Amino acid sequence: MPCNPQILRQVPLFALLDDEETAVLASQVEVKNFSPRQRIYKMGEPGDRAYVMVSGAVKITTIDEEQQEVVVDQPAQGEFFGFASMLDQTPHQTTAISDTESVCLEVDRHDIQILLERKPMAGMDMLAVLGRQFHASQRLVRVRANRNPNQVIEEEETFGERVADTVASFGGSWTFIIAFGVVLVAYSSTNIILRQHAWDPYPFILLNLFLSMLAAIQAPIIMMSQNRQDKKDRLRSELDFEVNRRAEVEIQGLARKLNMLGDKVDDVEDWLRKRPSA
Repeated sequence: MPCNPQILRQVPLFALLDDEETAVLASQVEVKNFSPRQRIYKMGEPGDRAYVMVSGAVKITTIDEEQQEVVVDQPAQGEFFGFASMLDQTPHQTTAISDTESVCLEVDRHDIQILLERKPMAGMDMLAVLGRQFHASQRLVRVRANRNPNQVIEEEETFGERVADTVASFGGSWTFIIAFGVVLVAYSSTNIILRQHAWDPYPFILLNLFLSMLAAIQAPIIMMSQNRQDKKDRLRSELDFEVNRRAEVEIQGLARKLNMLGDKVDDVEDWLRKRPSA
């Protein structure tokens, strides 16, 4: 449906346009109404159009390497989405879904060209909007990179594994060594002092049996704990590798987008230089 010029005046990006410029732009863009959970565009579709939020709520998502849906942005009133793909004429890298009853302006390259011809500084406003979206993506990368491997390990460990870690931790401490030495000395001294009345006279056969049983139980528990430690080290290495790989991909993507923005800024500057002065 045609756009009412009053709607454009509610969009911060177009608030500086005069009446004539607003009327021209209103004749070019269209107002689109979206129902809750309606898809505006999906990843991989041709990015020939971009949108400006007027009212409602829209969620911009993508799919990461773990096949999980990740919220990239939730544009506020007056902010663009799908703008980079529209400028570069490439397929959309994200999916836009309306969370509630939403109203958006549908804009294409020709509409932007007319806007820049009549209001060149509007280009800087649009670049600022894209800059905020890039910053939101960077914050998302930092949040996902801060996954604590210790928390992941604690969430997956069982009761038996926690017991094995506790026993191994206590068995390898000075507290255990000192307490065990005191018990051995007290046991041996008591049986030596009692002599004929001792329940375990020298050479302390019963004590040797207890020590053998303790060693037989303690050894596999310690091995269980060592296996747990190996799993922790592998998990930490895998998480570090995933973080590094994801960071590399995101950095490369941001570098491509920054290069594209630089080219677009150069095109705008060339056009402004060639434009005849009023």
